[in-house]
Amino acid sequence: MSVAFTFPGQGSQAVGMGKELADTFPEARAVFQEVDDALDQKLSAIMFEGPEETLTLTANAQPALMAVSIAVMRVLEARGLSLKDKVSYVAGHSLGEYSALCAAGTFSLADTARLLRIRGNAMQSAVPVGEGAMAAIIGLEQADVEAICQEASKGGSCQIANDNGGGQLVISGSKPAVEVAARLATDKGAKRALMLSVSAPFHSALMAPAADAMREALAAVAAKAPVVPLIANVRAAPVSDPQEIVRLLVEQVTGQVRWRETVEWFGANGVTTLYEVGSGKVLTGLARRIDKSVTGIAINTPADIDNALAEIG
Repeated sequence: MSVAFTFPGQGSQAVGMGKELADTFPEARAVFQEVDDALDQKLSAIMFEGPEETLTLTANAQPALMAVSIAVMRVLEARGLSLKDKVSYVAGHSLGEYSALCAAGTFSLADTARLLRIRGNAMQSAVPVGEGAMAAIIGLEQADVEAICQEASKGGSCQIANDNGGGQLVISGSKPAVEVAARLATDKGAKRALMLSVSAPFHSALMAPAADAMREALAAVAAKAPVVPLIANVRAAPVSDPQEIVRLLVEQVTGQVRWRETVEWFGANGVTTLYEVGSGKVLTGLARRIDKSVTGIAINTPADIDNALAEIG
């Protein structure tokens, strides 16, 4: 049985996340304290108690989700799980790629928290509020959506941001172009073309200022080779070289999260179980829709941790 660990992205946050872990495990409390110290902010209080609108802010949600993922990892490791010995690959959805790299030893926890705070702020400020948009297109093939984006791009930037599988593609760009693309998708037979309630056009060319900010921030941080390969978002293939990882993290800001292809790569390369490490069960649900040969299992409660340790050994 080959196992991979996956790490959730934005949208998986919820008030109260991590609290049961903190109440149960000293290793989890230590992670939350270290993140609070790195950011000079009581982020854990926002995670545990809210308010939801504060937790949902991109600059808070990104390090918060990472903190929960690494809290789970530290608890697993304290109870004998060796990532290097028991797990074949790691991957993360968008910001989850940073969680995966922290888990695999590429970045320190404090550096990862600070990088995600910079990333969240940079993505939020890259485009004035109201000028960008994202939409979920359900029930069309990727080639059709690419053609729609190309046509809509006559009125501004529009591209595929996420390929989440199960017939769901997310497009991103300037608001007028995304609105045109959503209408075109409906005309071409999409089951749904839903404008998303997001604060910025993530994973689009409009994020170029944020990519520049991340290039500068990553250049100032030590990066080691991960103990197991990362399946990178923009490549949907394994990478272990630290310089290449950093380059792909910069590219990811404006590039496509190729999650369907990532899960398909796992299935084609002998991975039978994807453990989703951290808050929520979004990636577990996506895995089920993408490849029936791959089992998705979420690890985010003390009981989940016990079960995972029993299964992985």
